[in-house]
Amino acid sequence: MAKPVELLSPVGDFDCLKAAVQNGADSVYFGGSLFSARAFASNFDDLNLKKAIHYAKVRNVKTHLTLNTLLKDEELQDAISLAQKAYEYGIDAIIVQDLGLATFLHEHFPDLPLHASTQMTIHRLEGVKKLEKLGFSRAVLSRELSLEEIEHICKNTKMEIEVFVHGALCISYSGQCLFSSSIGARSGNRGKCAQSCRMPYTLLEKDVETNKEKTLDTGYLLSPRDLCGLEYLERLIQAGVTCFKIEGRMKTPEYVATVTRIYRKYIDNILAGHPKEIDPKDQEDLLQVFNRGGFSTGHLNSEANQDLVFPQKPSNMGLYLGNVSNFNENKGLISLPLNEPLAIGDTISFEKEESKYMVSELMIQNRNVPKANSKDRVTIGRMKGNIRYWR
Repeated sequence: MAKPVELLSPVGDFDCLKAAVQNGADSVYFGGSLFSARAFASNFDDLNLKKAIHYAKVRNVKTHLTLNTLLKDEELQDAISLAQKAYEYGIDAIIVQDLGLATFLHEHFPDLPLHASTQMTIHRLEGVKKLEKLGFSRAVLSRELSLEEIEHICKNTKMEIEVFVHGALCISYSGQCLFSSSIGARSGNRGKCAQSCRMPYTLLEKDVETNKEKTLDTGYLLSPRDLCGLEYLERLIQAGVTCFKIEGRMKTPEYVATVTRIYRKYIDNILAGHPKEIDPKDQEDLLQVFNRGGFSTGHLNSEANQDLVFPQKPSNMGLYLGNVSNFNENKGLISLPLNEPLAIGDTISFEKEESKYMVSELMIQNRNVPKANSKDRVTIGRMKGNIRYWR
């Protein structure tokens, strides 16, 4: 049997906490009302922080508090107060980026495990060894490392090593990107990233002799696909990784439940000595709950990733449902052969359109049905809005 590893799930609110715990997370991470790198997540105020820690603890799930923004001098005392409350409530670890805060916490709460946030850009062994001397018990490695680099670090340190295995990737090194703060005065290191990499851009080439510009490409040129590391789990376990982390404190409970459940399944199979091929249904479930133009293996492969960026759309793509064969604008009817099952209550969107539509009327051969199967030819009714149709 392989060495046990921890599955760490993201929690943006109490519903996400329940989803993570009930689908097999060993631990969860969430922010308080201040100093979280996801300032726009719901997060937890004092009362709900205590409830969240208790809810997880009685179910034998560990809790990690994200105090992982850089602090101003006048904020230090508030951050310390929040850490102390979490400590008194029974938090299992605190994730920190600010070295000043980390030093204080290590000195005054020596039995409280400190985890070095990925915002610290820990990308080589020397950095991990320095953190160990500073009192950290775990390092959350940069998402830009390859499997071989992760393995080298794991084999040469006694520190716990945590790596991201699923979710959004940054186009820059986490903790080093100043793009959002430069163009929008919203710093990712202060928990307020404006997602500048998810915006549309134009790539230009300028002729130095004529001073004329030529457009080389347009689109969401800096928007990475999300990471899916299922196929690397076994090798990461063999490398000595302590904890697998799922990104997504801004995501829905459905996302947390689905991703946690599927990674739990494959981790358990590997630990039991029975690794299995990835089930296409599991892959489809992951895609449906959230994907940006499919998944990427990120930087886990040491070779250059030519599929890192998806320039067509920066948000969730869902699953490809099919091509519209007819659109009656006056009656709000669209017809198409289905590539995937569809049911009343599902949400659909159209290529090159920003709007989303709830399916409230579904018909097969002019007969209303609650759901339809793949390959059925259906008509969807009550489709009003800015829908464009290309024959």
